[in-house]
Amino acid sequence: MRLTELQKELNSEQLKAVETIDGALLIIAGAGSGKTRVITYRIAWMLEQGIPQSQILALTFTNKAAKEMSGRVKEQTGKKLQNLTVSTFHAFGVRILRNDIVNLGWRENFSIYDETDKTQLIKETGRELGFTADALDAYKIGNLFSNIKTGRYTWQSVNDMYRPLYEEYQRGLKLYNAVDFDDLIVLPIKLFTEYPEVLERYRQRYKYIMVDEFQDTSFQQYKLMSMLADKNVAVVGDDDQSIYSWRGANYENIRMFEKDFPHVKEIRLEQNYRSTETILAAANGVISHNTNRKDKELWSGNGSGKPIEIYLPENEAAEADFIAESIQGLRAGEKRNYGDFGVLMRANTQSRALEEAFLAADIPYTMSGGTGFYQRKEIKDIISYLRVCSNHYDDINLLRIINTPRRGIGRKTIEKLNAAAAEKSCSLWEAIENLIKKGSTEAAVQAEKELSVFEHEETETGIRTFQALSSEKDKGVSALEEFYDFIVKQRSALLSGGGGLSKKVRTLVEDLDYWSYLVSEYPKNEKAARYKLLNIEYLINSIETWENNPDNADTGLYSWLNRITLLSRDDAEEESLLGKVNLMTIHASKGLEFPVVFIAGCEDGLIPHARSLEDGEGGIEEERRLFYVAITRARDKLYISSCRRRRKMQTTVECTPSPFLDEIPAHLVEYHEPPGELSDEDAADIFAQMKNRFGGTD
Repeated sequence: MRLTELQKELNSEQLKAVETIDGALLIIAGAGSGKTRVITYRIAWMLEQGIPQSQILALTFTNKAAKEMSGRVKEQTGKKLQNLTVSTFHAFGVRILRNDIVNLGWRENFSIYDETDKTQLIKETGRELGFTADALDAYKIGNLFSNIKTGRYTWQSVNDMYRPLYEEYQRGLKLYNAVDFDDLIVLPIKLFTEYPEVLERYRQRYKYIMVDEFQDTSFQQYKLMSMLADKNVAVVGDDDQSIYSWRGANYENIRMFEKDFPHVKEIRLEQNYRSTETILAAANGVISHNTNRKDKELWSGNGSGKPIEIYLPENEAAEADFIAESIQGLRAGEKRNYGDFGVLMRANTQSRALEEAFLAADIPYTMSGGTGFYQRKEIKDIISYLRVCSNHYDDINLLRIINTPRRGIGRKTIEKLNAAAAEKSCSLWEAIENLIKKGSTEAAVQAEKELSVFEHEETETGIRTFQALSSEKDKGVSALEEFYDFIVKQRSALLSGGGGLSKKVRTLVEDLDYWSYLVSEYPKNEKAARYKLLNIEYLINSIETWENNPDNADTGLYSWLNRITLLSRDDAEEESLLGKVNLMTIHASKGLEFPVVFIAGCEDGLIPHARSLEDGEGGIEEERRLFYVAITRARDKLYISSCRRRRKMQTTVECTPSPFLDEIPAHLVEYHEPPGELSDEDAADIFAQMKNRFGGTD
């Protein structure tokens, strides 16, 4: 990567950011200003200057971003770079804990609980402590625990009743050799604080640190980064795009960084390569009303472009029809793909009318959210078996599969196990082992007694009595033995060398006879059972693809389980966006861009959201940043709709346009009417294209 090449590829400010590799650096990167390009070129330049790849650590927020960043650097350098660390914060936390969590009292090969597992543990712990169903809102309690653990909340009189539950939840995690997602940041900090020699080892390794999307870092993530950083640290962010305060993001970290690294150099990237001048002028006009920000003015060399068009439909149904008709009109008139359109909304509740309009107009669409692939029951069942095989002490997943498929282990047996585990302060797996041993001993004693009776009573009645008593060995214990032996056998196969992981998982599914279980679950709908079995087949195929990737040095079970736990929901089910309209919340759209964007429901109470009023001016400023993010997703065209009325619950309410609309300079805006019917010429053109595409003839 020669300097002359960089000069051709980068503007002057980008080049300055790439070449500045020593000391602390703050890169303020506006929307669409090429920050990913800067980060990847910066890494390539560092490698060119002789910095070992093992000394570089680049942290970002999504697996998709980390994968893209890593791929670009490899492409630019033409090297495999197996010792370069490009990672999400949470994946990096896993890496630290895998090596050193034993210092904190956990065993190796711990499990990472997702939200479903976390909720289950909270419910079970709450029931054990005698909480009523009304007091056990696991979702709200889970959020409270997350806020307590990460230091955003403290115990107050209003929530103190949950403190014993929190303490037992924490003990439960450790007992089951598990951590939750918050622990992936909190525990490395604890480790570094209590074991400075461990921290020093990591500081000696990672001499150059970079953080992407810095405005989205939480206080805990900032603390982890600042503990690791010596002096060569670069952060890239945009305070105008900080929209995640509800999950702990703290844009004040930019100011904290300037304070903690007083000799920091600041570079601003203000040239936008994405949007037209009109769209950027609108975005600048809106965000300039925020007072708590770094001044910047995005500019574009892409031409002025079309005015922003605002539509005021009667209600959400008319709004959805307008958007559907506009998409069809633009697609035909400008020869666009469905994937060129992004339809953004403030809340998921807005999607119903839009989906109905798309279905009625036969418009294919994809919507972010919904049940992720790895959250489907049949997939979670198989993964739970793999988790228990990898970690016997994972009680949550063990309870999920102990009677799935049904094997005669009923509630009484499970209650007996829970009681034994509580009495011995051990895991359920250890309780099963103890119960099996005890059951075998008692069965042997009972058999001796029965045999003695039989020897003295060799009658037909005596024979029947012996056979009945012998078969009456505790059925629950027999079922537990069957389950225990199955897990031991599968663990041995899964962790052995030789043979790929995907083949071993396929064998597990076959040994389970999961197909028969699905048929029994859907006795009148074999199609549904087949669909779920196909999902499992897809899972196995995805494992095979992963283990055949030459970039994966470790293709074992533990490595794969870590990977899928850290997958975000968006990563779990990636679909091609080329052929479908993209319907999503504004939050989900961050980092994406579309040639044509519709912002739906731009009404006071939605944008800004009514809840933001509770947070005062800070809440309004974040909502304005959210609107700014929505505007800057558009490349060529931007449409905004604001309903006059909207149905809420069982009533219809009058709506007023968002006050943010008044902050867009008036000369940039035109009011828009829905497109009329296609002209005969356009219709004939479309028909000709269809015939050509599908091989039609006159």
